[in-house]
Amino acid sequence: MLEEIRQQPAVLQRTLNCEFEGISELRHIFKKRKPRLIVLAARGTSDNAAQFGRYLLEITTGIPVSLAAPSVYTLYKSSLNLHDVTVVAMSQSGESTDTNLVLARARASGALTIAITNNPRSTMARLAEHVFQVRAGKEKSVAATKTYTGQLLIMYLLTYAIGAAINLDDLRRLPDSTEAALRLEAEIAELAERYRFMNHAVVVGRGLNYSNVFEFALKLMETCYVVAERFSSADLLHGPIAMLEASFPVFFFAPPGVTWPGVSQMITRLSKMKTEALIITDQSNRPACQKKGWGKVTRCLSIPAKLAHKLGPVDLYTPIPYIVPAQIFSACLARAKGLDPDRPRSLKKITQTM
Repeated sequence: MLEEIRQQPAVLQRTLNCEFEGISELRHIFKKRKPRLIVLAARGTSDNAAQFGRYLLEITTGIPVSLAAPSVYTLYKSSLNLHDVTVVAMSQSGESTDTNLVLARARASGALTIAITNNPRSTMARLAEHVFQVRAGKEKSVAATKTYTGQLLIMYLLTYAIGAAINLDDLRRLPDSTEAALRLEAEIAELAERYRFMNHAVVVGRGLNYSNVFEFALKLMETCYVVAERFSSADLLHGPIAMLEASFPVFFFAPPGVTWPGVSQMITRLSKMKTEALIITDQSNRPACQKKGWGKVTRCLSIPAKLAHKLGPVDLYTPIPYIVPAQIFSACLARAKGLDPDRPRSLKKITQTM
C-alpha cells in the first residue's frame, strides 16, 4: 500500500500524458451538444471519486449531476429516460457487475457513455463508447490508492472536456504537489503511533474535499478496522456532534477558501471540548497551520506547498494532494496496530455485487 501511495506522482503524470488526446476528442463532441444531466456510476473507492466528480462538475459547469443507484436496475428492474444524458462509470477493475449493468442499460437507452478504469481490456471498457484509462499499472494492494487519485484526475479532464474553466497548467502541477505531500511520510509515521489504540473516529470536510472524507474513513475502516464516521462540517452539527467528547479522534480536511470558515469554527468548538483533532491542510492556509487558540490536542499536517488557486475556487486543486497524507496515515496506523494493510480481513481486490 505504501509503495503504491508513493507511485502516485508518476501515475498522475502518465495519465495526463496519455489521456489528453482522447479528452480533446471528447471536448469537440461536447462543443456540439452538452448533456442536460450527468450520471456517475461506481462502487467503493470509485464511488468516492464519483462524489468528487459531482461537486467538481456542478461547481464548474452548472450541469446537474446524479450518483447512480444500481439497485434501481438490478433489483427493481426499472428503466430511466436518459435522453441527452451522459453516463460515466468508474471502476478500478472494470468488472463491477452492477456498475456495468447501469452502463449497458444507459447505452441501450441512448445515453452517451464513458468508462474510467485501470483495465482497458475489462468488461466496462468494452461496454462504453469512450474509455479513459487510469495509467496506474497493476494495483496489488487491496486498498485502492493510486487508482483513486487517477480517477480524480480524469474527472478534472472530463470537466475540461465539457467546457469548464479548468487550467491545464494547474493540472500539470498536480504531480508536483502530490510529490510535496509525500514528504510528510516520516512525520505521519511517527504521529500514527499516537493513535495505535484508536477504535473509532470521525472524519470531517466539505465541498471539493468531501469525497476525501469518505475515502479517508474507508481506508481507516478497511486497513485499520477503525469505525470511522464521515460528515460535512455542516452535517456534524445536526445531531452527531453529541457523540464527541474529550480525546475523541476527529480528522479534518481544511483547505483555504469558502469551506474554511465553517471548518475553522468547528475546530474551535471541538478544541474547547478537548477532542483529539488532526488537520490536513497546506501552506496556503496560514490560520490552520498556525493553530491559533486550538490548544495542545490539535495537530496539523501541512503539505509543504501553496495550493491556493487564484482563478475560480481557491481549493479547486487541493483534493488530490490532500488525500495523500490520509492514505499514508492509514497505512502507518495499520502497521502500528500490528495489522497488514495489504491483506485486510474479509476483503478481496474485485467485489461483484448486484
